[in-house]
Amino acid sequence: MEPTVLGGKLASAAIGPLVRKLIVRDGPGAGLVDRPVRLSALVTFRGEKRTLGEKDVHRLAERIVDRAVESPGEAPFPADERSAVADALARRLLTLGELDMDDVQAVRLGYRELARRLSDGSRAFDGLSTDARHFLDSATEWACLQIPEFFTRRSSFVARTLVEQSRAQAELIAKVDELIVRTPRPDGRDTAFERRYLPYVADRHNHITIYGVDLRDSPDRWPLEVAYLSLEATTAGDAPPDQATGEHPPAVTGRLRAEEALLADDRVLLRGDAGSGKTTLVQWLAVTAARDGGRVPFVLPLRTLIRTGTLPSPDGFLKAVSCPLTPPEGWAERVLTAGRGLVLVDGLDEIPAADRHRTRDWLRSLLSAYPGNRWLLTSRPTAVRADWLAQEGFRELTLAPMRRSEVATFVRRWHEAARAPEFEAPLLDSLRTKRDLARLTTNPLMCGLICALHRERRGYLPTGRKELYDAALTMLLARRDRERGMAVELGEEAQLELLQRLAYAMVLSGRTEMDAGTAEGIVERCLPAVASAGGDAPAVLRELLLRSGLLRQPAQGVVDFVHRTFQDYLGARYAVEEGHLEVLLGHADDTQWEDVIRMAVAHARPRERAWLLRQLLARDTPRLTLLALACLEHAVALDAGVRAEVEERAAALIPPRTKEDARSLAGAGPLVLELLPGPERLTAAESLGVVITASLLGEAEPEGALGVLRRFREHADLDVRRQLVGTWGRFDAGEYAAEVLDHLDRTGLRLECDSSEQRAALSSMRPWHWLIFNGPHSAEDILAAVPAPEAVTMLFILDNPDLTDLGALLPFSGLRRLGVLGCPATGVDRLSVLPLTTLACGIADPTGLRSLRSLTDLSVHQELPGADLTDALPVDAPLESLFLGVHSIKSTGLRGLSRWTSLRTLSLGSLATELTEDDWREVALLPRLTRIDLNGRVLTHSLDPMPVLPGIEVLQVGTMSGTEDLSPLAHRLPGLRSVVLVNQPGHSVTASRYRELFPNAELTVEEH
Repeated sequence: MEPTVLGGKLASAAIGPLVRKLIVRDGPGAGLVDRPVRLSALVTFRGEKRTLGEKDVHRLAERIVDRAVESPGEAPFPADERSAVADALARRLLTLGELDMDDVQAVRLGYRELARRLSDGSRAFDGLSTDARHFLDSATEWACLQIPEFFTRRSSFVARTLVEQSRAQAELIAKVDELIVRTPRPDGRDTAFERRYLPYVADRHNHITIYGVDLRDSPDRWPLEVAYLSLEATTAGDAPPDQATGEHPPAVTGRLRAEEALLADDRVLLRGDAGSGKTTLVQWLAVTAARDGGRVPFVLPLRTLIRTGTLPSPDGFLKAVSCPLTPPEGWAERVLTAGRGLVLVDGLDEIPAADRHRTRDWLRSLLSAYPGNRWLLTSRPTAVRADWLAQEGFRELTLAPMRRSEVATFVRRWHEAARAPEFEAPLLDSLRTKRDLARLTTNPLMCGLICALHRERRGYLPTGRKELYDAALTMLLARRDRERGMAVELGEEAQLELLQRLAYAMVLSGRTEMDAGTAEGIVERCLPAVASAGGDAPAVLRELLLRSGLLRQPAQGVVDFVHRTFQDYLGARYAVEEGHLEVLLGHADDTQWEDVIRMAVAHARPRERAWLLRQLLARDTPRLTLLALACLEHAVALDAGVRAEVEERAAALIPPRTKEDARSLAGAGPLVLELLPGPERLTAAESLGVVITASLLGEAEPEGALGVLRRFREHADLDVRRQLVGTWGRFDAGEYAAEVLDHLDRTGLRLECDSSEQRAALSSMRPWHWLIFNGPHSAEDILAAVPAPEAVTMLFILDNPDLTDLGALLPFSGLRRLGVLGCPATGVDRLSVLPLTTLACGIADPTGLRSLRSLTDLSVHQELPGADLTDALPVDAPLESLFLGVHSIKSTGLRGLSRWTSLRTLSLGSLATELTEDDWREVALLPRLTRIDLNGRVLTHSLDPMPVLPGIEVLQVGTMSGTEDLSPLAHRLPGLRSVVLVNQPGHSVTASRYRELFPNAELTVEEH
């Protein structure tokens, strides 16, 4: 019972004075003292001058209980518990004098919490019933509702409240003073300096530098805010205890945007391979912080700090990085003391190993002296062990390779920054179709290099990609470190010699990684031949892992190359140097060796190239012929006769001229994609062949296939456009919709939608007028996927268990053609308000078809009710075409068919019942009928009842196996001008077998 309700039941006007007896009467000046007055001094039953004893309080509780029990209405608890309830209530009221608080605190506490304190002080219920306990709690709350009210009316309450407020204010002021002493405010000089420093940092780091690129038309600095690409950082889970050496590293367990790393953790150690974007991220964080003004950034490249010998204290940060601004004395220390700093320490791997221990000591001292700031330290993966800063609370993250979408974004932004938009689309196409190029573009550095090379050559990559790899290797192995001011211990040629031997060993083993012990053994055998490689094999291997940018350690005790392309390139280089051409040729049938052979042609001398290409042609297989063609781009100098022979042999394969040619070409594998031409200078048939080939390779190599297909998205040929629409399911729904489908001319095209992903992509495209939905889609989902349903003129919904009411389709107010097959829907009559001319109906209940009077084309796939077709079909509709399915005429036959004198085409499915003379008579009475379509299975029935039908000019027979006897039809259809035979999937129909039966008709065979 709520206290307010209980108060009404207790007649508060009479009970209030009873509760007031518990409180000492106000006296002049009472309580105006300098310390709180406890409740024990304010109750009448405690102290030397008590006016109530415990017995009096018990009597007071009894009177409260009596008033409640004797009031009108239902008793609040059983009558035999009256004495126990009064005793319990008295004990709670007596607890008021034992509370360690004053009246001001009691008022601040509130009546509910005060009642809880009294209840906690006297918890004995002594077997009270549930109603009695509820009454006791409610009575206690009601009494506590009255008591604070009495306190606030005492003349001393206000004075004591002011004393309490004064004490609290004094305590707060003291705490603020202490905080100011510990965290001094910046004076005017600090503020003025930061107004200069923050814009300087934002401007100083607002660019991206591509070290090692010296191309004539490509600047090495780009605006950061335009070219910056947000990458992902990952955290790896623990490796399973039974993981074998050489296996791939453990699966990624967490991903986040790299620039958000410091939002989740104040201390982050970020690892990344050469060129993965570590320094660029540091710059982005510095520029962002400087512009936001929330934190003061300090960008500290370790390779710069270490030159001075002693690592700087905060006051020396700016001087160590050659900042021209002079801060007020002690400014940096005040910033860090206040916890306002963002300390970005870049390049742990760029300092000697001997200096990394003192760098950690320097970091530890800064972390201890200046808590509360945010810290980021960057390094290549192998510079320090995994737990190097774990005790200091650093979270370790690793920059992830760029996704395909991120590569595309990088290329777009790069060309925007370079103001060269005309080169963007050709480069994106090359990256999609050329697999070795695509494998290179996994980090911003390599993406930038490829963009620069492509632009310098005015929209073309090198004729032989060897130039690209040479430029990349020179940049990674020597020039990048040298131009960043770092000492290069191993020369470029020495590194190449070691790396190519490691690469060739991996190629021969058919693997992309190697045990670290095996790698050390290979390096050790090489050292006598490499004069500039000082030190032992483990030290040299560590140097390659740390500085080459090509070799890495993905897991403990395992090494691999950052790109498979570099492994193939360097392995081929060594194979050619050692004269191992026979070894390469022996693996030509292995698709894993394709790129190795192509790179070998690039490295080989002219005679060696000619020999290799002739040997590939001698195998006389489509794939090796195409491999020879792919090698030509790497063969700068080559015997003209050999080149001509390769091109002539390949011309018979590319472009494919028929569907069969396209399927055969796709069997050669993804290598084909970069060789496919067009659409320029291709016929419609050749364009269709290219599109079919790329479509078939879509699942194996979606990026490359998409790059080919998007070139044909503006093609005018209907068959080409239909093929582009039909292959949607092999690709990412959203990407394919944006890159291909949304650019197509919609004329004559119908789009099929099978999944929720395709529905989402459909909603973002320009309107489609012809749509097909396959499988379970609710009506709400279908409408949500079609932003303008009134623009849809054809809609087919197939095998959809979720469509139960055809009335849900009424928002498609412009529908002229509708198909609803394999759905449990009802409500056909509700479709009568739509301008339908065509309907394919295969639903649970066809009742209501008679109301669709505008139909000219009707397909029925379920059994019709009634004894006559006129009982179920719209008798007033001007039908010109009618299809009847396997069970449609089970009860009606063809009775009443002659009612539709406008019929021109009659199609009969694989009927379950044979047609009678009466049925065929109905057909013969149709005056305008000129075409009959039959299912091949109908020919298994007797055609004896079928009369001669001289008006039939077109016959189509579907689902044929090739063994059917069509002679009965030839005699009964003498007026035929066209015969179309459609084979079952997996069966072949030979036209010559049937041509003599129909000498006056054009006979064609079509695939199902």
